[in-house]
Amino acid sequence: MEKETYLTFLLEQELFAVNVINVLEVIEQQQVTRVPKAPTHILGIINFRGEILPVIDTRQKFNLPVQEAQIKNFIIVYDISIDNQHYTVAATADGVKDVIELSLSDIKPIPEMGLSFDSRYMIGAIRQDEHFILLLHPQKVFTITDTDTLLQPELINQ
Repeated sequence: MEKETYLTFLLEQELFAVNVINVLEVIEQQQVTRVPKAPTHILGIINFRGEILPVIDTRQKFNLPVQEAQIKNFIIVYDISIDNQHYTVAATADGVKDVIELSLSDIKPIPEMGLSFDSRYMIGAIRQDEHFILLLHPQKVFTITDTDTLLQPELINQ
C-alpha cells in the first residue's frame, strides 16, 4: 500500500492537508508588507530567504470568513511546479497540526455540493478518526498568475 506524507493545518475549524513535497517551511506569521492594488486574496509580500514572496490569504481564497484580528496565524511556504514552471508562494493557515502518513487508496473524491470554495482545489478527502481531512491541491490553489500579478515592478514600486 503506497503511502505519502502530509502536513495538516487548520482553516476555520476545518482540517486540511498538503503533501510535504510541496512544503518548504512553516513560519509563524511575520510582518507582511501590503501592496497597493493587489487582489483581495493577496495580503502582500514577505522576504523569505532573500526572495520576495506573495502571501495569499487562504481564508479569502476559500471564501471563508476573514479574521478581523490576525490572532496567531502561520504562513506555509509552498514550492510548486507546473508544466516545468517553478515558483514559490506563501499562504496563511490558522494553525498547523501534525505530519501524517496517508494511504493513497484511502483518498475519496469530494462531491460538488455547495462548497464555499472551488472543489478543484482539493485532491480529495480522507477520514481519520471521526474527522475528515481535505487534501489540498496546491498547484490549483496557488497559481503562478497570483505570483506574476503581484510581483509586477509597477505595483511594488508604488
